[in-house]
Amino acid sequence: MSSAQVITVSDGVSAGTREDESGKALVRILKDAGFDVMEPVVVLDEQQHIADAIVTAADRGADVVVTTGGTGLGPRDVTPQATSAVIDFEVPGIGEAMRRAGAASTPMAALSRSMAGVRGQTLIINVPGSPTGATESLEAVMPTLAHAIKLLHGDTKHG
Repeated sequence: MSSAQVITVSDGVSAGTREDESGKALVRILKDAGFDVMEPVVVLDEQQHIADAIVTAADRGADVVVTTGGTGLGPRDVTPQATSAVIDFEVPGIGEAMRRAGAASTPMAALSRSMAGVRGQTLIINVPGSPTGATESLEAVMPTLAHAIKLLHGDTKHG
C-alpha cells in the first residue's frame, strides 16, 4: 500500500483560529483511493517550516506528499518556493493538469502557482488552500499517482 502525507500551510489553522477543511478533504480523497495516510501536519506560512515538513515526510518514506495552501500571489504564499528548495526535479505536467482542471470552475485558477516535484522517491504536490481548489486539483491528478509511484520506485517497464 502506498503512503501519503498531507501538510496544511496556514497561519490561521496553525493558530487554531480556522478549521483545516482542505487538509481533511485531501486526507479523505487519499484514503478513499487506498493510500495509507500519515497523521496530517499543519505548519505556518513560512518557507523554512514548509520545507522542513516536506523533508520530514519524504524521509519518513511517504510516497506522496500533498501540501495545501500558500500557492497564490500573496506575500506569505511561499509554498512553491519552499518546495523548489527541497526537490530534486520538477514535474511540470502535474501543475499544468491542476490549473487546467481548476480553469473549468474559475478563471482565477490561472493565478495558482501549484506545482509538483520529486525528492528521492517521494512525489510532492502543492495544491491551493481553498477546499474546492485543493480537492479539484488533487482529483485532477489522482489517476497519475499510482504510475508515478511505480516509476519513482524503479518499475519502469511499459506495457
